[in-house]
Amino acid sequence: MKRIILLIFACVALMQAQAQDSIRAFRFGFLSYEKALKSMPDYALVQASVDSMRSQYEAELKRVEQDFNMKYEEFLEGQRDFPMTILRKRQTELKDLLERNVSFKSKSQQEIKDAETEAMAPLREKLDAILAKICLESGYAFILNTDAGAVPIINPAMGDDITQIVIDAFQ
Repeated sequence: MKRIILLIFACVALMQAQAQDSIRAFRFGFLSYEKALKSMPDYALVQASVDSMRSQYEAELKRVEQDFNMKYEEFLEGQRDFPMTILRKRQTELKDLLERNVSFKSKSQQEIKDAETEAMAPLREKLDAILAKICLESGYAFILNTDAGAVPIINPAMGDDITQIVIDAFQ
């Protein structure tokens, strides 16, 4: 009976040691994806291109806003003197102009967002390829993105901060 109990304790101790070894073998990497992305050499070029496009749209939005304001002021100045038909026509014109301006602003914001996504796609693909290479070479189970508080706590005994490794890979 004592031998059986001793054998059971030995088996439990052995299984516990194996479980701890498998836990220690589990490793992962973590990084700030945005910091790594912004450190890429082509990032500044992509941002400059998107910023140029954004400034063109902003200039056009400012121009149409000024145009609307001028027409609105003219309407306010002459509304007392306009016959009812002209008054309604001008009101309709202003309403249409305002709706077109709002639509243009919405479409321009979407176009800028789409252009930025399209321009950043090759950079993201390159970064993902580097992450995959690092993951395989270092034997990580996975790599976590720590941006936006997605991973508030990381046990440094189980994971490695690879942000600098990734940044150095671009140099």
